[in-house]
Amino acid sequence: MNARIHLSAPDVSGVEERYLVNALRSGWVAPVGPDLEEFEREIARRCGTAHAVGVSSGTAALHLALLALGVGPGQAVLVPTLTFAATANAVAYTGAEPVFVDSLAGDGNVDPDQVARAAADLRREGRTVGAVLPVDLFGAVADHEAVAAAAGPGVPLVEDAAEALGATRDGRPAGSFGRAAALSFNGNKIMTTSGGGMLVTDDRALAARARHLATQAREPVAHYEHRDVGYNYRLSNLLAALGRGQLSRLDEMIARRRQLRERYLRLFAAAEGTRVLGEGDPGANCWLTTLVVEPGRAGWEAADLGAWLAARDIETRPIWKPMHLQPVYRDRRAWLTGVADRLFASGLNLPSGSGMREDARRRVFDAVAEFLDQRR
Repeated sequence: MNARIHLSAPDVSGVEERYLVNALRSGWVAPVGPDLEEFEREIARRCGTAHAVGVSSGTAALHLALLALGVGPGQAVLVPTLTFAATANAVAYTGAEPVFVDSLAGDGNVDPDQVARAAADLRREGRTVGAVLPVDLFGAVADHEAVAAAAGPGVPLVEDAAEALGATRDGRPAGSFGRAAALSFNGNKIMTTSGGGMLVTDDRALAARARHLATQAREPVAHYEHRDVGYNYRLSNLLAALGRGQLSRLDEMIARRRQLRERYLRLFAAAEGTRVLGEGDPGANCWLTTLVVEPGRAGWEAADLGAWLAARDIETRPIWKPMHLQPVYRDRRAWLTGVADRLFASGLNLPSGSGMREDARRRVFDAVAEFLDQRR
């Protein structure tokens, strides 16, 4: 029996074990400690920011960034419709309204023209646009400068870089755009702390506010005193130690994902009606390689390949179902062109994990090649 090949399994080695054991032996088990402080410094250096705050998830980082910027009830926040639910959920936690904006066909990232249209329409209605929250989809950094200009003056940009650590745009690292950014260290991300995330920013006051809210908003006095509603959002020292081990290996893990991307590109080069989302972006970290299929030209659908691979115990996944189609957000405003709907219908995320051994890679590529041969 072949072992199941997952979409993006954690890639953990003896390096992480050593970091974790050292943290356990130090006695700094919970909640914070020197590994967390050093992990924050290391991530800030990697992202080119002045500050970093380790938290329990990327979602928590988004929530804290929005709260620190004063986003709340009565405001609208512009969110890509093509994203994971956490992006929109973080807005909903604040009491603000997520409003959805369509995508660019090339890489799936948010369309600046639709951002400008949505912001202008909302202002004409007398609405306050509290923030814009672009996502670096599947590890390709969005055009944040164009998005910020489209949103208009005074609208803070919060970068959802949950999928993009280690990626760049024009030499500038993911996480360095806007007033703040959120990273995710979930188990399937480019690197993991098992669960966790990070808020990164150049704004000292914003970082301090986020750190305060993340520790139950406890005031610095001997007794327990709270002037704000806080959250139990801090990352633990042990998970930070694991993250430090992962971060030391990040470049090699990205390199292996890029090698996988190149092999997929060669494999599908002769398959008419197919393309790889974001193909040609030299700064992408290639967290997931996403195939887009035009059934009318290819003669088959993305779901056909997904079923073929599933029968061989190889995991794939459709592109994110757009937020404007999700039952929980179906009644929210959306500025749409149809691109996200088409990508959802025609896209398939392929196995992209850096930890896949060569025998597993051969299984994937042989299975894809066999599928393509049968449809020529």
